[in-house]
Amino acid sequence: MDNAYHTHISAKHKLLDLNLKEVWRYRDLIVLFVKRNFTITYKQTILGPAWLFITPLFSSIVQAFVFGGIAGIGTEGVPTLLFYLCNNAVWTFFATCLTGNARTFLDNAYVYGKVYFPRLVTPISNVISTVIRFAIQMLLVLLFLLYFLIGGRVHPNWAWWLMIPVELLHLGILGMGFGIIISSLTTKYRDLSILVDFGVSLWMYATPVVYPLSTVNGWMKTLLWVNPVTSSVELMRYAVVGQGTLAWGWYALSWGITLLVAFLGILIFNKVERTFMDTV
Repeated sequence: MDNAYHTHISAKHKLLDLNLKEVWRYRDLIVLFVKRNFTITYKQTILGPAWLFITPLFSSIVQAFVFGGIAGIGTEGVPTLLFYLCNNAVWTFFATCLTGNARTFLDNAYVYGKVYFPRLVTPISNVISTVIRFAIQMLLVLLFLLYFLIGGRVHPNWAWWLMIPVELLHLGILGMGFGIIISSLTTKYRDLSILVDFGVSLWMYATPVVYPLSTVNGWMKTLLWVNPVTSSVELMRYAVVGQGTLAWGWYALSWGITLLVAFLGILIFNKVERTFMDTV
């Protein structure tokens, strides 16, 4: 027997025992879960993956009409539709990472109860699936960006596009961290799963998604900067459309919060995974 594929399953393990080497060995399973996520999402739909373009486009049009038109909130010279498309792409990525992982234990209980594999495989596959969706949505953003770029109405900071993968990693870790914490708690308290979507909706308004950060002042602006998603939204918008606020102190704080959330998430996840089948 090849010892490289020998797995010893024990009820006792350290809380921070990530066993990333074993997760890497199950990378083919991660690919299968990613494919499954897309199949389940768009199975028995008429337009299929086209919804990845339709949903953010219509959401951005509605936001442009309500917030830009009726409320009169400015976008600091950025074409209104492009402003909301860019912000929605970033926010949707984070929100999907969070909500997609908030039901990890409940949605995969039937699999966890039948076969062993590293449980971190499922949250990681959810994040990778969301990265692919983000890339597809960015094609729509690029289409409008090209249109306004030809007209000279936007001035992207192309060098900062190199930060986009870093921000995807940042938001992916943050969303997965919060998601697996919620998922771990919902094995006992099912009410939390009902509150997740509502909480994420409120969180969006505490993030400069439908308004520029420059429109907020005083203590409210400080509160928005404490939000770990704010720095990422501002940096991504600065790179893509050339408008955004960069504050490296707040950016460092957002990474600190992200790593803390990920650390706590892993602690709770590793503890709950040993006994969750008794409570699900």
